[in-house]
Amino acid sequence: MPIDPQAYRPAAALQELGPDFWDPVAAADFPETRLHYRNDRAAAQVGLDALTDEEWVRHFGRFDPLPGTLPGPLALRYHGHQFRSYNPEIGDGRGFTFAQMRDDRDRLMDLGTKGSGQTPWSRFGDGRLTLKGGVREILATEMLEALGVPTSRTLSSIETGEALQRGDEPSPTRGAVMVRLSHGHIRIGTFQRLAYLRDEANMRRLTDYVLRELYAEEPGDEPALRLLDLVLDRTARLAASYMAAGFVHGVLNSDNINVTGESFDYGPWRFAPTWDAGFTAAYFDHAGLYAFGRQPEAINWDVMQLAGSLRLIAGSEPLVTLLDTFGPRFQGYIAAAMLWRLGLTSRGEEADRALIQSLERTLRTTGVEVHHFFHDAFAQALPSSYGEEWADFRALAAAHAPRRERDADWQGEPCGMLIDEVEAIWSPIAESDDWSRLHAKVAEVRAMGDALA
Repeated sequence: MPIDPQAYRPAAALQELGPDFWDPVAAADFPETRLHYRNDRAAAQVGLDALTDEEWVRHFGRFDPLPGTLPGPLALRYHGHQFRSYNPEIGDGRGFTFAQMRDDRDRLMDLGTKGSGQTPWSRFGDGRLTLKGGVREILATEMLEALGVPTSRTLSSIETGEALQRGDEPSPTRGAVMVRLSHGHIRIGTFQRLAYLRDEANMRRLTDYVLRELYAEEPGDEPALRLLDLVLDRTARLAASYMAAGFVHGVLNSDNINVTGESFDYGPWRFAPTWDAGFTAAYFDHAGLYAFGRQPEAINWDVMQLAGSLRLIAGSEPLVTLLDTFGPRFQGYIAAAMLWRLGLTSRGEEADRALIQSLERTLRTTGVEVHHFFHDAFAQALPSSYGEEWADFRALAAAHAPRRERDADWQGEPCGMLIDEVEAIWSPIAESDDWSRLHAKVAEVRAMGDALA
């Protein structure tokens, strides 16, 4: 394996937590490994982009250990609220963490899997991932990264030669194993498990680990309070970035909320066509618990479960006082995220709030497609075809200076990721193994992201 010692910096911090936090597992022995997608842009950030395709498949399809990091895969243990019902019987059921390393920003990163086989937490599942599910995760992570959402990156997708049976899509369907690059896989549900077990010693150990390894802070006198403060800030930013992106995660259970505030694990996601607060992504979310407009509330509720868990090692009153800050933090972050996507600079809290309120109100009442609007409105370029109902927004936006000039990168069609296009990208893969449309879309999305940045 070609290693650049400055770019590839392996770590094994998870082992410091000890065996109460994970179960050693083995990857499935797949019938074949056909590489379809490798994210060299993300790989370069951790010194893995120089791997040959053969080496790539060996490490990310057969899971030969990478040098200097974890000696083998670890299935993490956690609990969680799933659609507000507590479940103590979950954990990594079709994935594991198999390597850690520092990225080019000196953050501790995990390499984790989806579809890598059964673990002690698989229950009645087969531990597998459909190829279509892997394709959808590529599209979600690429689009979210381009739109400024803190997200895991899909590093690799390899077809496994298995025919999978699924009840909610045509079967048999092709199997795959996916690798994600993520800033940690410690979830709110990881803390909930320790609270459920009344395991004070490991709660303190986990709190210190997250502060030291994921936030680069030495634990002080009140580590639980400091951790909640940091998680509140990161998750408020995450909720705001979802809204500005027009994104619906679909399953914001507490075991799906990373304590670094990084979004991950994309199942029934959607981008909202219009600014519709009731728009849902999951066909099984009958009550709209995780609908577009309820996502900030859902994430806030999950962070409340973290605070409740931390009562094992901290006083209730200061934790509750901190929880009250989620709303104001979210308001600040939603203004910043919206202004960033509009290509405008801030004029202060009051002016920014007025602009965002006008924008949301007019998007809601006009039914304009979200991604079309943001493309058209970037850097004060809203065309005359937008009628009088946009007059208030135009006036407020005109008072905000563009953060940079609109350039040639913004010519052409808006770049969206609605469900019809996702299906159209999948169709030629399913019918004739034609991946050209996927790769073209990834290139288009990255060009938009470069222009926004």
